[in-house]
Amino acid sequence: MSSVSSNHFSSRIGFIMAAAGSAVGVGNIWGFPTQAANHGGGAFLLVYLVLIVILGYPMLVAELMIGRHGQTNPADAMSKLGSNPLSRGIGKFIGFASILTATLICTFYTILSGWFVSFALAPLAEMFGFSDISSWLMDFSLSRNLVFTTLFILMVIWVIRQGVQQGIERWSKRLMPLLLSILVLGVIYILTLPGAMEGLEVLLIPDFSRVWDADVLVGALGQTFFSLTIGTGAMMVYGAYLSQKEHIGKLTAYVTLTDTSVAFLAAMMIIPAMYVAQHNGVQIFSEDGSLLNSDTLVFTVLPALFDTLGGSLQYILAFIFFVLMTIAGLTSAISIVEVPTSYLVEKKQIGRNKATYLVGGLIIIMSLTVVLNFEQLFSFMITVTTERAQPLIALGIAIYLGWVWQRNDLIKEIQAQEGADCSSLFWRIWPVYVKYVCPLLIILIIVQLFNK
Repeated sequence: MSSVSSNHFSSRIGFIMAAAGSAVGVGNIWGFPTQAANHGGGAFLLVYLVLIVILGYPMLVAELMIGRHGQTNPADAMSKLGSNPLSRGIGKFIGFASILTATLICTFYTILSGWFVSFALAPLAEMFGFSDISSWLMDFSLSRNLVFTTLFILMVIWVIRQGVQQGIERWSKRLMPLLLSILVLGVIYILTLPGAMEGLEVLLIPDFSRVWDADVLVGALGQTFFSLTIGTGAMMVYGAYLSQKEHIGKLTAYVTLTDTSVAFLAAMMIIPAMYVAQHNGVQIFSEDGSLLNSDTLVFTVLPALFDTLGGSLQYILAFIFFVLMTIAGLTSAISIVEVPTSYLVEKKQIGRNKATYLVGGLIIIMSLTVVLNFEQLFSFMITVTTERAQPLIALGIAIYLGWVWQRNDLIKEIQAQEGADCSSLFWRIWPVYVKYVCPLLIILIIVQLFNK
């Protein structure tokens, strides 16, 4: 038995929290509201929800199924699907590309999450009279970025080195309920403020004329992949940690539902908050109607909103909001860093502690290189991984599951699950759907992405 497969989730709820934590991240709370605000609010939400159902969910089932079948790292799990040396070699390449993509995602993800940590500490410093420290924490300086990128990676390393049950599962079970509680309270509070209802209308009432806009479709698809961590190998690794008897269709439904709910709640908090800020005199749109500072929405509009509230309330709300963002960043970063770590543990036969420190050290070096060359590398890394690599890897996974994995072997894998009926409508349709529909949808999106 491989060293990866000997390390399983201890409970169903533990897996759901960890997988939802992987999916629920900065992509939901930072990316989704930003994308929705940029692409017509309700129209974007509608397209996103449709894509989650017709593409995100079936692809997530595919990744978990491949990971559990392989009981190993993504490169070897994909290779196991092949029936000859060529198909096994290509499968290994696709799996290895997902490990590399996960590692590259860490470079910008850790920088972004480091900002959340510093923005959470800034209101505390201000409240206790350390204005200079507060300014440094919120200032986009090289020193601040170097310190907090490193600090965030060390937080991730600390969790991962404790293993699957004691690290990933235990912390996911603590952090995810906390994240959901803060979000719900945030939505309730924001919706009581003047101006919030205008933002809620923008989010909930779609402009159907924008539904077919290329930008809306491409943005929603990129968001679907990035949000559910499809194409990074994270879900394959978590699939390898699953018991053979678990019903993947049901578990994936819980994870997808949690992930989509968080994205929706985040949008229900942040988009109305933009209109509250506008009501309070903060400029959020330029004269042509486009969103100002769209990439840094949560770092500009929300702090400006908190400032308009005055008193100690502004500091408390700012602290709580950025703690929420830090938790979201941490639960996702844990799953992404686990991908190369699990590969090293298994392939190089080295201990988890050593593997975690090696991967962590590599990510620190790579992330700090991006920090030092921010203008050239930050947006480039986001584009290369989320808009290029993830859809291409997802295409490879769909083709391999549909066309390369022997149908009888796939049926056996489905039958091994508790409560799964191969003759049920879902399990009859799903293999055919992943074989034909998913690759077609992904190719359409890739064409749109590369034509952008």
